[in-house]
Amino acid sequence: MIAKILATLLPVFLISGAGTLYGYFRRPDIRSLNTLNMELFVPMLVFAVLADGDAPLADYGLLALSGAIIVLGSGLLVWPVVKWLRLEPKTFVPPMMFNNSGNMGIPLLILAFGEQALPAAIVLFIAEMLLHFSLGVKMLSPHTPLWRLFRMPMMLASFAGLIVNICNIPLPAWLLEALHMLGGVCIPLLLFALGVRMLDIDFGDWKTGLLGAVLCPLSGLVLAWPLIVVFDLQGLQAASLWVFAALPPAVLNYLVAEQYRQQPQSVASLVLIGNLGSLLVMPVVLGLVFAHVMPSVG
Repeated sequence: MIAKILATLLPVFLISGAGTLYGYFRRPDIRSLNTLNMELFVPMLVFAVLADGDAPLADYGLLALSGAIIVLGSGLLVWPVVKWLRLEPKTFVPPMMFNNSGNMGIPLLILAFGEQALPAAIVLFIAEMLLHFSLGVKMLSPHTPLWRLFRMPMMLASFAGLIVNICNIPLPAWLLEALHMLGGVCIPLLLFALGVRMLDIDFGDWKTGLLGAVLCPLSGLVLAWPLIVVFDLQGLQAASLWVFAALPPAVLNYLVAEQYRQQPQSVASLVLIGNLGSLLVMPVVLGLVFAHVMPSVG
């Protein structure tokens, strides 16, 4: 299991490292790269995942609700700590809420529990992503009108994909394949851009990054247990929620911070150190899940 986790996490650090190396010699225009990713490639990936029809979304309502509560509840739990330590809430709180459910959560769940975990992984990804590009953007830019949020490519792609999935609208295989290929560009591009931004990080603030690496999974795990009990989640859905709750900050936190100029260097540090910390957190969480949750799966 440790080998599987490393096989999932190591590419994250290798691609980020490649961005750091390239950025050291070339200094590319990373803002333009991030804009292209946010307005084109990421929305394509979201729509392709939702519209593909692989996930019976109607059967995962309580799991989606649980994921949303973990996202929102994590912000509430860390808020007193942020105020006590006099940290910048707009910089610190969003990475604690919006976790790496896409480029780490989906592959990690599939590696851990097999292809049968794909629907749960997609549903949790959707819940986190919709909140990130609505509430998350509103947190960084409070004066942004709500109608502008719903015009964002990410939101439009999410709603369009949900409609296609729920209404069971068939799409041509060639169209889905093209969308998957273009959307697949976004994950390595996100990591590459993060690596470039690493050159601007002040590692003198490593204590804040380490605090985030602890609080992000801890706040999620504290919320996961009562949700599993109250909603009576069983088997793979319960196991998937445990893993989702323990995920580190999403790379997209850096992308959004970059776009809204909310201390992207500090956010990048939170993301990088948080994902490094997952090398220690995820083996423990998966070990507990296999010991106490997976035996109940028929």
